[in-house]
Amino acid sequence: MKQTAWAVERDAEHGREVLLLVTLEADSDAPRAPVAINLALDRSASMRGVPLLAAVQAAQTLVDRASPRDYLGLLTFDAEPEQVLPMRAMEPNAKAQFLKVLSRLESGEGTALHEAVERAAEAARRVLVPGARPQVLMLTDGEPSVGPSQLPDFKALGARVAESGVMLHALGLGRHYLPDILEALTSPSGTGFVHVDDPEGLPMAVGQLGAELFGEVVSDARVYVLPTGFADLRCRHRYPARVEGDAMSATLGAVSQAFPRRVLFSGLLGSAEWNVGVSTSFTEHGDTRRITVPVTRILPESDQGRYVRAVSAELELVAAESAAWKALGRRHQESAERALEAADMALYKLARLGAPEVPPQRHVERLADLRRFLERRANQQVPALVMRRAHSEVSRITMSRVGPAVPAPALLPWKSED
Repeated sequence: MKQTAWAVERDAEHGREVLLLVTLEADSDAPRAPVAINLALDRSASMRGVPLLAAVQAAQTLVDRASPRDYLGLLTFDAEPEQVLPMRAMEPNAKAQFLKVLSRLESGEGTALHEAVERAAEAARRVLVPGARPQVLMLTDGEPSVGPSQLPDFKALGARVAESGVMLHALGLGRHYLPDILEALTSPSGTGFVHVDDPEGLPMAVGQLGAELFGEVVSDARVYVLPTGFADLRCRHRYPARVEGDAMSATLGAVSQAFPRRVLFSGLLGSAEWNVGVSTSFTEHGDTRRITVPVTRILPESDQGRYVRAVSAELELVAAESAAWKALGRRHQESAERALEAADMALYKLARLGAPEVPPQRHVERLADLRRFLERRANQQVPALVMRRAHSEVSRITMSRVGPAVPAPALLPWKSED
């Protein structure tokens, strides 16, 4: 296990702040069997917007982490399933094509979930990868509208898929997903499903799925932080965290070779002299180990410092984005607009930092979708609540600087599509 702890001291709004990023990564030479996974991605109307963008981002992460020994395929479905990409080795050219196809997916109408699972499992069974068990990962909200739709139908299907030797996994997306159907499909395989309803939860969900799909190297990984000279300390990632005396711990779960785990802590300083102790524990081959991790202090403007600050900016972004969607759910238009402006500012900071490990581009489409939704909602309100139409210059600078290299009209998400 490679373990690092980087600390950056910087000026914050309420004083001096320390960012502490702890990373756990399996050794590159750790043994790992190849994987054979057929991704079944729901692009139906109910997935339109954030759920589809989250599904695409999760799939992109899996493709990015796959090695040339791994076989991945892509089946998309709305009213009709289609095996868009056959299962094949993730050589550089195949990986590039896979990512290109994912970036161009659009939502359709109808959800043939039952048929999609059948066809995805059948395609997985037809490819033999020595040492790999065929697997299917569904990325869906689990809302069938075409074909069988009753719970017993999906229980029977899940049992048939498991009996055929295919392991079925699922990532439930959105706030209105149907857990009973996902449970019925995955429980016969002994896998269960992971759910995420906002951008904050996506990294943790994908990390958990990665450990299941690619095979865990260690389990029950935990990070312990003992600060001195701090006024407070917070765990910024949404891992289970708790206070243990004068220390704080965060539970990261399993770590696979392809999916390192990282957790960011931040704390305001109470004195000029400070220190922080870091240790980790994990279970490997049935043995539980606890290891002290040396903390390296790095400069804010160094490459590592910009990386740590980029992780912090990204967390600010997704927290603000989640707050905006929650405000919309409560019909608090003005609160949602303020949260979107905060997300824009965080995206701008992320782009300015230029850390290649934390690309800002993956957030642009989601924020554009949120802005369009806000505009449509505002147009339905009385004039006193009409939205300020991304009037802040921050929004314009943010999106124009981070947008992809395509013609300018495509980079104007503050304009409504209607």
